[in-house]
Amino acid sequence: MPDFADDDLTGSRFDDVILTGAHFRRVYLTNARFEVVDLTGAFRGVDLVDVEVSGDINNLSINGVDVAPLIDAELDRRYPDRAKMRPTDADGFREAWSLLEQLWGHTVERARTMPSASLHERVGGEWSFIETLRHLVFATDAWVRRAILGEPSSWDRLDLPHAEMEDMPNIPRDRNATPSLDVVLALRDDRAAAVRQVLADLTDDALGEMTTPVSEPGYPASESFPISQCLRIVLNEEWQHRLYAERDLDALDSGAT
Repeated sequence: MPDFADDDLTGSRFDDVILTGAHFRRVYLTNARFEVVDLTGAFRGVDLVDVEVSGDINNLSINGVDVAPLIDAELDRRYPDRAKMRPTDADGFREAWSLLEQLWGHTVERARTMPSASLHERVGGEWSFIETLRHLVFATDAWVRRAILGEPSSWDRLDLPHAEMEDMPNIPRDRNATPSLDVVLALRDDRAAAVRQVLADLTDDALGEMTTPVSEPGYPASESFPISQCLRIVLNEEWQHRLYAERDLDALDSGAT
């Protein structure tokens, strides 16, 4: 295996690189950017100054303190409705989805006040507002229409899978598409109607049931999933991406893109 010692790799790009078991010592990562990185078991004796970390945080101990519960508690304090995204019964899932539709309604109305071109603008390399909506269409198609309802090819040509997912022949991913807000919202409305119907028929007992695997290849894989898991994934996607969208609309409003 190659060794890098006394090398200056400033500006290097590591894409789809496996660093399992690698050893970093006296390495300077100032202004380095990590995306979709698994850091399980990493970091000892490090300096974390002016660092922003976002993502799923569990069992993160800093100076002997597990900070993940503290982070969750603070996020619940900042966003009182966040706890509702962890429902345990059918009524809770219905309440969570109704709340998400209300919140997204406010966000969409805000987006309508902005120039249409800005809704295709990426902030900090993240998805644009339109791309975010397209991704949520994909999430619903994947976890509700395919996984729960058993539709093998539930995709629309404007679906946008998550960036780290490999291209699959039967799943469209047109990264250059620039549909209007109204076109994407029409797709969103159609998918929201499907979710509402699933939730209307949902019972507490059904939450513990497993989905019937779809034989045709696609995403998610042809496996069986707990219905509660599928629905929680959709709730999480909707909740998190609305926060990202509001953050980016703030940046667009201030011109700090």
